[in-house]
Amino acid sequence: MTALKSRLSESLDRVVVGDCLTELKKIQSASVALIFADPPYNLQLSRDLLRPNNTRVDGVHQDWDKFNNFAAYDAFCRAWLAECRRILKPDGAIWVIGSYHNIFRLGCALQDLGFWLLNDVVWRKTNPMPNFRGRRFTNAHETLIWAARAEESRYTFNYEALKAFNDDVQMRSDWLIPICSGPERLKDDGGRKAHPTQKPEALLYRIFLATTAPGDVILDPFFGTGTSGAVAKRLGRRFIGIEQDPDYARAAHDRIAEVKKLSESDLALMRGRRNEARIPFGTLLELGMIEPGATLYDSRATLKAQVRADGTLALAGEQGSIHKMGARIQGRPACNGWTFWHFKSADGLQPIDVLREKARKQLGLALIS
Repeated sequence: MTALKSRLSESLDRVVVGDCLTELKKIQSASVALIFADPPYNLQLSRDLLRPNNTRVDGVHQDWDKFNNFAAYDAFCRAWLAECRRILKPDGAIWVIGSYHNIFRLGCALQDLGFWLLNDVVWRKTNPMPNFRGRRFTNAHETLIWAARAEESRYTFNYEALKAFNDDVQMRSDWLIPICSGPERLKDDGGRKAHPTQKPEALLYRIFLATTAPGDVILDPFFGTGTSGAVAKRLGRRFIGIEQDPDYARAAHDRIAEVKKLSESDLALMRGRRNEARIPFGTLLELGMIEPGATLYDSRATLKAQVRADGTLALAGEQGSIHKMGARIQGRPACNGWTFWHFKSADGLQPIDVLREKARKQLGLALIS
């Protein structure tokens, strides 16, 4: 175990050059929070794709995207996915991206291996490559699958932060993002694309913002020219990149070296109530913020309840918790007593939730992860 742990620490924030499966087997089990995988798509290209002017489209022609048949591709994918599931922490998750050529095979493999599918996300490209032959629809999107390690996994989803990111509107599962182009597109010494399928940083930014926390370790088993590593570093996440091509790995290393990490204050995520440490109503009595015998009111001060020493409320001959009494008096099945019941202060009636916030600060309770 010690040797495995040292291997993990030695791999953090660097590009590991080697075969995907070989290197995955060296990583400690249950050690990674998130995996982003951009595997070979198995495009099955048998000939060059030409534009109407007979110039060749600079597509994917590399050997790493070629497999003898679907069975060979499926075996390869199930092997690396199985290793990824082993490496993920119990509450970890994985993102896999693909096109119509492979994404359905990957989805089947994920389910067969025990992953729990959470969403499929459609990445709509604002500037897709045209369909030059005019025999199919223009292929203007790719699909991402987001899956937890298991059904019971408590995966990370920064809902409130992502909603604020999206102008206070829930983030949908169709993302409109341009393909990688312009200065962001890495070039080789000959001025050609350094990698044929380089993903835009905006895509990885949204994924990591939504489903990781600062300090989390992110693994990318098909690192390419390091988009995931560059975004991870910027957002204060740790990363492990595995890449078999030395030229891609070198380009990724040089690229990431130039990235500046955001400050801790800039990385602070907006958190919601579900992330706050739990405070029982009785704690307010223990801290002297409310005394036994005090009166609590509804927002209009038409109802009055007495606080008992055990933290219950007494009203109209009945006694119960702040939530049960709030529900009973309204004739409802449930009630959030923290916002229903109020206390009198110099500033007028205030919800007792104000006192809960003061109690959290006084006790020094941090947000739960």
